[in-house]
Amino acid sequence: MTPQEPNVSAPQAQNPDFPPRIPVTVSITRRVDPDRLPEVTHWVQAGVNLANGYEGFLGSGWVRANAHSHEWHMLYRFADAASLEVWESSDARAEWLYEGRELVEVSRVERRTGIEGWFDEPEPGVPAAPPRWKQAVTIWLGFFPLSLAFTYFTFYLVPGWHQLWPLATVLITTLLLTPTMTYYLLPFVTRLLHPWLARPRR
Repeated sequence: MTPQEPNVSAPQAQNPDFPPRIPVTVSITRRVDPDRLPEVTHWVQAGVNLANGYEGFLGSGWVRANAHSHEWHMLYRFADAASLEVWESSDARAEWLYEGRELVEVSRVERRTGIEGWFDEPEPGVPAAPPRWKQAVTIWLGFFPLSLAFTYFTFYLVPGWHQLWPLATVLITTLLLTPTMTYYLLPFVTRLLHPWLARPRR
């Protein structure tokens, strides 16, 4: 990958034996050299052709805000984190990115999977988000055991914890539990409940 582009592949590949596979969409904003648009177009298409040869590739696309924009918004989608990991760590992709190092510069990268994107506006061909009550249940099922474990831990193993200033305990608690919920527990619960969450509304 280019020096400007961070590794956006999932930190751990999902277990291939654990159904269902949850698609991952990567969104990349690249600044393009306006004097080399034909070369950029050819380079982008070459990348699409490469990715198309990898198992789990679901498609890609790119768009410009207007004819004079120097920013291209590019998307690609894989069937799950494991197949995305194979593509993003491949030698073919590394060589392709190296070839485009003087044509484009990455300015932003986002990956969307699991519960992320539920609050976006529906798009044609994309399944509707689960109802809010299912979202609430999913979040509660992750937060309740985590909060309970943290409370038990601090009560018995941290002397004087509950004598601290309430603002300090709340601040420390949220700083520790929020990233744990976001990056670890909530994606796990979402995968576990996926058949129920994806069940069509009656």
